[in-house]
Amino acid sequence: MDTFTLNNGVTIPQQGYGVFQTPPAETREAVTAALAAGYRHIDTAAAYGNERQVGDAIAASDIDRSEVFIETKIWINDFGYDETLHGFEKSARKLGVEQIDLLILHQALPGEFDKTREAYRALETLLADGKVRSIGVSNFTVHHLDMLMDGAAVVPTINQIEVHPYFQQPEVQAADARLGILTQAWSPIGGITFYRDSGHTSALEDPVIGGIAARHGKSPAQVMLRWHLQEGRQAIPKSVSPARIAENIDIFDFALSDDDLAAIDGLDTGRRGGPDPEIVTLETFSREIPED
Repeated sequence: MDTFTLNNGVTIPQQGYGVFQTPPAETREAVTAALAAGYRHIDTAAAYGNERQVGDAIAASDIDRSEVFIETKIWINDFGYDETLHGFEKSARKLGVEQIDLLILHQALPGEFDKTREAYRALETLLADGKVRSIGVSNFTVHHLDMLMDGAAVVPTINQIEVHPYFQQPEVQAADARLGILTQAWSPIGGITFYRDSGHTSALEDPVIGGIAARHGKSPAQVMLRWHLQEGRQAIPKSVSPARIAENIDIFDFALSDDDLAAIDGLDTGRRGGPDPEIVTLETFSREIPED
């Protein structure tokens, strides 16, 4: 697998493997299957509750630690300068590592953006101290990015946002590109929880994507993941099925045409599936992150 080069020179695999909503009891086996299939980037988060199992799977593999890119996220309960430094210590301890490859803020706190700034300042300290190799953000809107960069010393390397054929966020992607930030797509194939007014229950069932998949002899999921890659995004698909895990990484032996890409671009509904980043507050999204 080739790599993207982040704005600080660190390289990241073109596709990662995510463990959002993967129960801790299933995480180690799923990550083991992902590593066996060829993934070398694992994306987790303090709020997922499965960092320890991710670390266990990586440690138990015969793959050198230097070959696996580990990404995790600081949850909003640990925002603030000292709190975020401690959040790193909790995540590193659970992952069983001294250095994290990519540490990002999981959300912005729009109503308490000073806490967001202080959390990011802590990430900058961790980067300067060599405890992380790169830093970034997640679910940041254009407005959030503008507020963050008004005072930040380091441009984020990543903005992980919801991007799939039905919700593409072109304005956020353009802001990322303007700042030299790599857009990282969560829910990259839309998932089964995204619904359209037109009756489609999932992008996996979309007739346009299905037709493109049939022409290329690939699955709809593979077509969508290839779409992300060719448009310069890193995608983070998730699955606990070894067969689907292997299928999702098998996207490097075909190419979509310009017409294919345009057809998928044309499916955007402007309707997000996940929470609106502007409504995130500690009152409504509080989740204490345990020490162990």
